[in-house]
Amino acid sequence: MASLKVSYSSSSLSTPSFPFSQLLSFSKKVTLIRFPNAIVSPPKLKLQALGKTRATLHFAKKAAGIVKEVLPPALDSTSEPPPFFDGTTRLYISYTCPYAQRVWITRNCKGLQGQIKLVPLHRQNRPDWYREKINPTNKVPSLEHKNEVKGESLDLIKYIDNHFEGPSLFPDDPAKKEFAEVLLSYADTFNEAVFSSFKVDGSEAGAAFDYIESALSKFEDGPFFLCQFSLVDIAYAPFIERFQPFLLDVKKYDITEDRPKLAAWIEEMDKNEAYKQTRREPKELVEIYKKRFLAQL
Repeated sequence: MASLKVSYSSSSLSTPSFPFSQLLSFSKKVTLIRFPNAIVSPPKLKLQALGKTRATLHFAKKAAGIVKEVLPPALDSTSEPPPFFDGTTRLYISYTCPYAQRVWITRNCKGLQGQIKLVPLHRQNRPDWYREKINPTNKVPSLEHKNEVKGESLDLIKYIDNHFEGPSLFPDDPAKKEFAEVLLSYADTFNEAVFSSFKVDGSEAGAAFDYIESALSKFEDGPFFLCQFSLVDIAYAPFIERFQPFLLDVKKYDITEDRPKLAAWIEEMDKNEAYKQTRREPKELVEIYKKRFLAQL
């Protein structure tokens, strides 16, 4: 068995950008195809162009997360371990963990369901082999790739975007790239502010959500943080997915009130098939948060 290497370093974002929002529209266009040093008859040219268009459309569907997959059952303390470090790339998650969900969404958006195997673990009854062989902290997510294990969700979404095929989920535009780093750095601060508000009036989270509303207003040519869908949207989506129903149910606080940009962003995110396949029922998430946070009050 190969030796275990654990890495938590983030990688650079140098991959050329291909705007996600343009991918499907691009697949519908048939452009002029030139074949240097070859004579191709019109019927053959049409067939080749059609084949390329179909291939592009197939890739677009994969990248959009349209490819459905049957989700495997979560492994618990009685489950046998997978054959570690056998060349298979594995993403270890919990179905209800928002940090793991970030990486899961990224995998789906890149169309990597066939290249990165999903290994879900029981939320509270994880097998001992996971701590012993994969992640000594026993936390998810973890990515087993090329005989190494990498962790930390924000590092992992960048790593997958840089090291795997599929449409880039990070912008080329310098201003948007700079703002993306600001928003990714703020993500933990945002979460902590909202979590703290659970102990008091839910409206105490207002400043954090106002920041999000302002961030969504910076660029006007799209509904997402950087206009086109990106890693920034992926970083925030799992947490807002939980905060919205919990605060409304427990604190009677509507995070979208007087925040039209946030409301529009949530609506657009709900249309994203790659994200939708990772979502849980709001009632389930509310119950998890009630058990976790209300017991501490």
